[in-house]
Amino acid sequence: MSQIWIAEAIGAIAIVFNVFGYRSNDMQRFLVFSGCAMICLSTHFFLLDALAAGIGCGLAAIRNAVALKFKGKRILVLFLSLTIGFFLFEWFVLAHGYLILLAYGASIIFTAGSIVITDVAVMRRWFIFAESLGLLYALGVGSIFGSVFNTINLFSIALKSWQQRQQSQQ
Repeated sequence: MSQIWIAEAIGAIAIVFNVFGYRSNDMQRFLVFSGCAMICLSTHFFLLDALAAGIGCGLAAIRNAVALKFKGKRILVLFLSLTIGFFLFEWFVLAHGYLILLAYGASIIFTAGSIVITDVAVMRRWFIFAESLGLLYALGVGSIFGSVFNTINLFSIALKSWQQRQQSQQ
């Protein structure tokens, strides 16, 4: 029981980091805050025995650190390969169910977005879809703060996108 509370507390810390990330107009700053959030969220999901999200978030933290210095197809291929490799391991070796498709689908979108997309506005549009997949996964595994994390991120992305549209119209 106490492990669940620890997991949820770490999930709450992840929310704070990620809100600051999504509010940023600078991609480098976004990657730093998002990376910190992913470390927390990875720990959160591993403590809840939600392997797919734990792996996806752990890879995201590493990916964000790498993306601070390196961009390009090699990095994209490396992280997509790792993500697909872990998915195949979970699917065929561990025989985990269809729910992992949501976590790994979100991870693939986040990977491509963090490495290939350089425009924050475009990144936010793709991340709305990925956050929606993450929300469905978090609900499916019973993660309270994982669900809150995705819901707040969806709201934060939508709000920031709306604010930017308002500024560009003025």
